[in-house]
Amino acid sequence: MTVATTRAARTFRGTHTEGRTPEELRELVSHVGAELELAPATVIIEWAVATFGKRFCVTSSMGDAVLAHLASTVAPDIDVVFLDTGYHFAETIGTRDAVEATLPVNLITITPTQSVAEQDAAYGKDLYKSDPDKCCALRKVQPLADALSGYDAWATGLRRAETHNRIIAPVVGWDARKAKVKVSPLARWSDEEVEQYVADHGVLVNPLVQDGYPSIGCWPCTRRVAPGEDARSGRWAGTSKTECGIHS
Repeated sequence: MTVATTRAARTFRGTHTEGRTPEELRELVSHVGAELELAPATVIIEWAVATFGKRFCVTSSMGDAVLAHLASTVAPDIDVVFLDTGYHFAETIGTRDAVEATLPVNLITITPTQSVAEQDAAYGKDLYKSDPDKCCALRKVQPLADALSGYDAWATGLRRAETHNRIIAPVVGWDARKAKVKVSPLARWSDEEVEQYVADHGVLVNPLVQDGYPSIGCWPCTRRVAPGEDARSGRWAGTSKTECGIHS
């Protein structure tokens, strides 16, 4: 670990306060983002916990529990936010339940304002077919934004190796849309590094991953991926859509 990395991890230790302004948060990112760029994932999480305290949370889509596991080794009882869209595979809900039962985390499940039935009544049945962007906005983007209102920073499992759109994702950056600090401790991890961490620590993995779903979203908009295909080609297959809007 470099001297710069160590300094960045300790700069704000014990100094977190309630509700920094967006200007203060953005200024903070400008100072430490580059210093933490090459830091190990645990150091990045340590910095976030020391800096934001309870105003920092981890989010997980439950494709696996790598980030939740890693965060729990640094900060037991850390908030792990899971967004239940109402369209999840049963295996995803099962993984969520297993994470809650086996890891020392405070798992928080959030849901959209409307149930699927209420959304159907308001916008027509199967909005994911007629207007997938609207469906994602209602069932993913807005609920997460609402849930993060009580936090200054959030951690995501986003990795640069996943898609072309994510290759420049910073490990610590500014999410202008949410006015939050966005922390991506696994940004530099390769697929092989994720697999090695899972093997070394016995981390929970959604069983769908072994059933041809390397990237798992809502069941109506996710299909199996054939060998050799891009891992995310099963998301919104047959459309030009590549992101739900949370990371774009």
